[in-house]
Amino acid sequence: MAGNPDSNGDKADGSSVTHFRSYLHGGMSSLLTTVPTIVVFPVYKTVFRQQTNNSSICQALRQMKKEGLPKLYRGVVPPILQRTLTGTVLFGVQDTFHHQLSLLNVFPRPALPALAGLGTGVVEALVLTPFERVQNLLQNNQNDRKLPNIRRVLAELNKQGPALGFYRAFLPTAVRNALGSTLYFGLKGPIYDAVHAQGLPPLVASFASGTLASWPITFVVFPMSVLVANMQKHVEGEAKSAMACWGILWKDRQRKHYTDTSHLLRRPTLHTPAPDQSQKSARMSDNPVKQEVENFNRRSLKKTETKMNTSLPTKEDIEQEKQAQKEQK
Repeated sequence: MAGNPDSNGDKADGSSVTHFRSYLHGGMSSLLTTVPTIVVFPVYKTVFRQQTNNSSICQALRQMKKEGLPKLYRGVVPPILQRTLTGTVLFGVQDTFHHQLSLLNVFPRPALPALAGLGTGVVEALVLTPFERVQNLLQNNQNDRKLPNIRRVLAELNKQGPALGFYRAFLPTAVRNALGSTLYFGLKGPIYDAVHAQGLPPLVASFASGTLASWPITFVVFPMSVLVANMQKHVEGEAKSAMACWGILWKDRQRKHYTDTSHLLRRPTLHTPAPDQSQKSARMSDNPVKQEVENFNRRSLKKTETKMNTSLPTKEDIEQEKQAQKEQK
């Protein structure tokens, strides 16, 4: 009888240690990604400019080049902090949810990782949405003057309150994170088993399965990321709903697509090439009228003299003209 409580206590202690290791491993892996985050931050910023300005990659790069190197890493602090917390929340919370769901014995065991990922995505949105909000405000070049640093951004967001300030676009963020986490943890296990069956080491198989699971998820959740970035890029103004913002984005993308492709639908103008001077002279030489004009001897023309009557009328001529007019009357 005394052995059962001890065994249950040991099992509980073992599970708590396992959960703590999940949080620790997730946090350590996130710390290791700090340097890559700093290196590839200009790429993230280029993607953000394409999402919010509806511009091509060349236009975004020219815009960032014009702003200069000092503003290239404007807004890098929030993603560093966000990356540090992402691994802790993602893997630690998912492991906790997976353990709690397994104790219920309600859901099928293969579905437990995906269900745990669903709850993890919601928790991740609750924790990380303020960081993403600050990051999007700092990366928007239209806020450079009004919001020059993180302190001003935090002050402005604090004035607006949690809903409009730090947690604007929370609903699409939660949907995006929940969908991404569900697909990631639901696909990672089967992919790991398939890769590990090829004889690869567990560490390599885990890395490969995570990479292969992330690629398709990126394409699935990318439209949601565009929506979140456009909803969070401004600090002032009335907050639009997700559907209203999506309608505006759809119209802008359609107009941009029409503008970029309309020149392809126009009928090209046919330009007649200018004739060669030698060909032009050859055609003129074949004209018989031209030959007659060139052979005409201008000296054969007779000169004629035109005499102009420049004498003034006399007084008698005027009297006679007046007399003639009276007789006609």
